[in-house]
Amino acid sequence: MVKMRILGLIFDPNLNTTVIVLLDPQQERVLPIWIGSMEGNAIALGMEKVATPRPMTHDLMKNILKEFHVQVIKVVVTELKDDTFYAVIHLVVEGKELEIDSRPSDAIALAVRVEAPIFCTEKVLEEAADLGLLKQRSDLDNSEDLKKWLESLNPDDFGKYKM
Repeated sequence: MVKMRILGLIFDPNLNTTVIVLLDPQQERVLPIWIGSMEGNAIALGMEKVATPRPMTHDLMKNILKEFHVQVIKVVVTELKDDTFYAVIHLVVEGKELEIDSRPSDAIALAVRVEAPIFCTEKVLEEAADLGLLKQRSDLDNSEDLKKWLESLNPDDFGKYKM
């Protein structure tokens, strides 16, 4: 598994979607995942630690897990299958580790709230590279380069995160 961090969120007004860009800090590989605009907003709120007047869905999840003494160990983007990314949330409940199937956007939105690490399997990174989704950070010297690269990708052809 490869530990990732969120490089950024980019809103695509043409498709009304958000792209979450994950970075492998060791090898400087950049992985985009298309998600819905609402899911992107949920991640952004969690990253910025914005307190809302009432708990949003992922805040509610965090509160429930805390109340029942459940720890989120990590989230892992596990598969890229049929143009869809899959993820798993790893929990510890009463000393027992559980894996819960999740959309990557929900797993990441929860991870940023509970400060759990985000991972990606090497297999997903290899498959993304085969599709042309993966890029080296050194090839993206500035945000304009990143924007141009993302605009050149077509989520309808590959790697689109289906809602």
